[in-house]
Amino acid sequence: MKYLIIFFSAILLVACKKEKETVSNSTPKDSLNIVQDSAKTNAKPANIMVDVFPFPKEIKECSCYFAKNKADFENEKYIYADDAGKTAYMKLDGKRIAMNLISSSDMEVDEELTKEIENENYKISVKGKKIKNEEVLLFEGILTIEKPDGSITTMPIYGECGC
Repeated sequence: MKYLIIFFSAILLVACKKEKETVSNSTPKDSLNIVQDSAKTNAKPANIMVDVFPFPKEIKECSCYFAKNKADFENEKYIYADDAGKTAYMKLDGKRIAMNLISSSDMEVDEELTKEIENENYKISVKGKKIKNEEVLLFEGILTIEKPDGSITTMPIYGECGC
């Protein structure tokens, strides 16, 4: 009788184990399709127009402001400016907009500058490295703009932060 119970228990364990294997085999196919779909949405070409603008009158004291390159910076053709704390200004898709700064790194701690800015239409990331340390800090870096549809524009920046 003992052997009969052990035999049936072994058969039940094997039968349950096979059912679980068939269920787990169908899962990777579903997740594989999801990965392929998300990869396609990230590859959307961006058509975000970034225009130059004069230095914002709203900024009175400390600020960061950037141009596409050193020549544009010297000619005051800015594509980004912020008041070093609360508000960032850009001209995107033909409209001058003010956005809230979400986060900003402390430039005194290291040689890196990072800023995160967003509103309902754009998510902007600024990453730069200090190139000169005087009264104002000169930076070179990358500006990344992302729209809710997944399109992304990335461009080099050159500028300064200071009071």
